[in-house]
Amino acid sequence: MPTLLQTRPISPDPAPRRSRRGRATLVAAGIGLALLVPAGFQVADWLPDRPLGQDVVDTSTPPLLLALEDLSEYHAATGTFQVVVEREVDTRYVPSVISGESASFLATGSADAYVDLNGLDAGRVTLSPDGTSATIALPAPRVGEVRIDPAESRVLDRDRGLVERVGDALGDNPVDDSELYALAEDRLAAAAAQSDLRQRAEANTRDMLTGLARSLGVQQVEVTFDEPADDES
Repeated sequence: MPTLLQTRPISPDPAPRRSRRGRATLVAAGIGLALLVPAGFQVADWLPDRPLGQDVVDTSTPPLLLALEDLSEYHAATGTFQVVVEREVDTRYVPSVISGESASFLATGSADAYVDLNGLDAGRVTLSPDGTSATIALPAPRVGEVRIDPAESRVLDRDRGLVERVGDALGDNPVDDSELYALAEDRLAAAAAQSDLRQRAEANTRDMLTGLARSLGVQQVEVTFDEPADDES
């Protein structure tokens, strides 16, 4: 007769359970990745092309402006002028042969017309985005002080009365030509102001700056000048 053996329920093997759990985890991860990829593309549309890129900003001073500042003051034209100054000193109620003096003085002097480039700001120089053209606005040229050349200046004629000649002999009344020089400076300055020195200075400065700009790679240059002040016109 067959014998009934005592049986015990067989516990399931834990290994297959872990395998099913692992498969479930992989499936969940795959679903999450599938959901994140489209969301990632949508966020990327709102981000810049290079979110961690570096922007370079050029804050350096334009080389052309630096070159102008280095010039400081450009003497663009020089004029040489001559005037004859006549000065007469009379003694009241006394004939000129007794007391008095007259002199004719030939004065030769020169004056420069210059452009003051010192302290120009960046607004005076406008450079195109590609750096090939520029506009430069400058102050009006000025005429400097007159310089009398003693070697080229002389007294043409001098006539002194008896009193002045006796004073010369005694050393009490030496000849003083300072007044002649002062008058000559005024006349020479007036002649320089009425000349075309400023126009020549503008033309020479424009030519100089055009050559300077081209050496720095700027091919087209427009140079303008301010209107001269009332006391310089």
